[in-house]
Amino acid sequence: MIVHPDMTALDLVAPQLVFATMGDADTHLVWKDLSPVTTDSGLKILPSTTFADAPAAPDILFVPGGLKGTTALLRDEDTLRFLRERGEVARWVTGVCTGVLLLGAAGLLRGHRATAHWYVRDLLPIFDATPVAQRVVVDRNRVTGGGVTAGMDMALTLSALLRGEARARLQTLLFEYDPQPPFPSGTPELAGKVLTATVRERRGIAIETARQAAQKARDRWPN
Repeated sequence: MIVHPDMTALDLVAPQLVFATMGDADTHLVWKDLSPVTTDSGLKILPSTTFADAPAAPDILFVPGGLKGTTALLRDEDTLRFLRERGEVARWVTGVCTGVLLLGAAGLLRGHRATAHWYVRDLLPIFDATPVAQRVVVDRNRVTGGGVTAGMDMALTLSALLRGEARARLQTLLFEYDPQPPFPSGTPELAGKVLTATVRERRGIAIETARQAAQKARDRWPN
């Protein structure tokens, strides 16, 4: 599980909880060095290992999102190289929210169906991936989740694939995971045009910056 500056904490924390309670699993929080990583909400996360020392062939490669942090890493060849190298040998390649774009930039989603946060999902074709408007998408050994809270769904889906449905059901009960949002506006379809337009307007510059960074990352691919 990579961590990175300006990531969204919930993108990481929910999947990490699921992975850590699968049974017989070691989780690693990986970054370039062991300095604390500050999330986009100000939390500090301590990496447990570095790119240089991370397992060479992980069972699961996972990437969290965070729009600002993702955009920065779309320009970061060290991170993309790490993802590419580990992703080519990982048993499962996974990501959530805008972090899915980093999997794409590393060339790990070519020819795959995938999802991401709704406001960047239409960027996936830049990386030769097919966007799907679902909370979780499984395509062969690629498992991707939509925005932020979808990380729990993505991780439980992967838990079932790895450990069986009984384990995933047990985890779901242990976490009392029974979402009943007080405001059912968690997708553009539920939120309606006005609220969706408001979010797009507020995030518009950041989304366009991410789009440009994604295209430049794609342009750097070898012919």
